[in-house]
Amino acid sequence: MRETARVLLLDGADRILLYRGLLLQVDEPSYAWFTPGGGIDPGESPSEAAARELREELGHVVPPGALGLVVATSEGGWTVGGRRHHARDHYFLLRVDGLEVDDSGMDDDERASTDRFQWWTAAELARADEPVVPSGLAPLVERLAAGDRPAAPIVLPWHLLSG
Repeated sequence: MRETARVLLLDGADRILLYRGLLLQVDEPSYAWFTPGGGIDPGESPSEAAARELREELGHVVPPGALGLVVATSEGGWTVGGRRHHARDHYFLLRVDGLEVDDSGMDDDERASTDRFQWWTAAELARADEPVVPSGLAPLVERLAAGDRPAAPIVLPWHLLSG
């Protein structure tokens, strides 16, 4: 089981920041668009992991408490190279203005598998020609942009085949 913490970063124009990177959980890696975030380290809370990942991947420093409660989750499994894996993703919402991406905190593997960063509107996400992770992100971004924060986390579909 791999627990992750990820952040839905919305700017003042209600766009979300995603990065294009290699989807490595398949036998033949391909590019997809992801939210910033990553694995939760032992002893770390999901909000602490999300804040750490923002600092490492984007150079954006926020206290864990600024992330609030989890707004969405996604969970599922996959098989690659004959080995079974399972993950549970926790998504936080953070509003930002004027964020400049600084990826100098990324490790070499992250930097090698990341192609670029881009701001997206919900409409652009809905018609993306490459996979967007998590599945169902466009309607959630639209909802969050309208100020409709869920009382309980929304369960998003898993993005990989169970294999």
